[in-house]
Amino acid sequence: MAIEVEDKFDVSVDYEIPELTGLPGVVEVVGPKSHQLVALYFDTPDLRLAARGITLRRRRGGTDPGWHLKLPRAKGVRQEVTHPLTRSTKIVPPELANLVLAHTRGAPLAPIAELDTRRAVTALVNGAGVRLVEIADDRVKGTVFGAEAHVERWREVEAELIEGDEKLLRKTGRRLTKAGAVPADSANKLSRLLGATTSVPEPPRAATRPGSAGEVVMDYLHAQTDALLSQDPRVRRAEEDAVHQMRVASRRLRSALKSFAALVEGTEHLQEELKWLGQILGEARDLEVVRERFAGRLDSLDGTLIVGPIRARLSSDLLDAEHEAYDRIRETLGGERYFALLDALDDLAGTPVLTKAAGKPAATLDTVAAKSWRRVTRAYDRAQSIGDPTEREHAMHDVRKAAKRARYTAEAIGMDKLAKRAESVQEVLGTHLDGVVAQGRLAAEAENARLLGEDTFTYGVLTGLERAEADRAFEEFPRIWAETVQAVGKLL
Repeated sequence: MAIEVEDKFDVSVDYEIPELTGLPGVVEVVGPKSHQLVALYFDTPDLRLAARGITLRRRRGGTDPGWHLKLPRAKGVRQEVTHPLTRSTKIVPPELANLVLAHTRGAPLAPIAELDTRRAVTALVNGAGVRLVEIADDRVKGTVFGAEAHVERWREVEAELIEGDEKLLRKTGRRLTKAGAVPADSANKLSRLLGATTSVPEPPRAATRPGSAGEVVMDYLHAQTDALLSQDPRVRRAEEDAVHQMRVASRRLRSALKSFAALVEGTEHLQEELKWLGQILGEARDLEVVRERFAGRLDSLDGTLIVGPIRARLSSDLLDAEHEAYDRIRETLGGERYFALLDALDDLAGTPVLTKAAGKPAATLDTVAAKSWRRVTRAYDRAQSIGDPTEREHAMHDVRKAAKRARYTAEAIGMDKLAKRAESVQEVLGTHLDGVVAQGRLAAEAENARLLGEDTFTYGVLTGLERAEADRAFEEFPRIWAETVQAVGKLL
């Protein structure tokens, strides 16, 4: 996916592009060069993509004809996925249709509007001939399809970052506004066109009392739902860190629903479904982490300690398993159970079952954070009361999970210092767990190697390193725990 960073401006019909020389790093202003662009836009009948600020189009003309899917990431920043032009003007390429399944959920995509644009492009170029910013001056004719077609005409200017920096983009914007341009009200041309002719639905969002506990909790749930949805297309493309981020969003949602059950009721089934989704995502994520972990271990070893085809075993074999896990993820993300989970999140956002406690002041949420931390200390006390070292070690995993929930709860209500303290407990116990899991994986891989007659010496070396790191984390924990308990005592 390409990242598109741009600023849009509304201008009058007689607006004149100002002099753009003298901007930092700009040596030459090239253009304008004219293009004729005709774009056909696709959406569901109820405009599910437009509701989320997503545009999907088939465009002819200009320097980049083809299919373009634009996914919003932040104000003025969008990810763009492209696909070559196809013969059909009415069928969206499956590769792109798949990337918006989280929003369409199987509903058909069809043409909803057309934009015919006369564009004049001016480029700001540095001394090496590199295009830093492009200014697109667009005169637009937009047509909304329906029983009676509706036509709108307007002019707008876009300043898009190419190879420059955002400081130059801001200075370019100031130069344009000084000449009479104003920041655009609409995020894109399609939303402007539809806004003039129809009512574009808003993502579901229930009203809450300003300054209330319910407002804080629902804002957090909205943010995590948006995070999950934003990672969906990236996971489908197996982009770096996408599975991890989507898994974290699902965990945070589930944790919040548990912690704030006294404010938002009736979410037990949704919690179970979020747990299921996290498990599906976790398989690929865990394989990815352990593969990278072993690669780093091997890179740090003296070459004389590496014998046999261990690199292949701990790289290609694990990568094959990871690819299989991704296939299962893609199958899951195209299934009815996943769509039902997303529908449930929509229902939660639009019609949550809020209790009287949700109407109380936001400050009352501090008691939820305190309760969440007490859950950590109880888990720790239970673990310490176990005499058997192996069973006590297993019980400490419950301490880690409780600390993670306490961290997410504190983050949700803005108690950052408490969140960091809970995270320190989670991290040191997580380091221990990672070492234990890695040892188990190494034992399994070593057994496979042994059955094939391969030398397993290096597996033993890696196992020793993992055991030593896990032991260090476990030995360090009492000090971290004592410091954390003392610090949290002052916070709560």
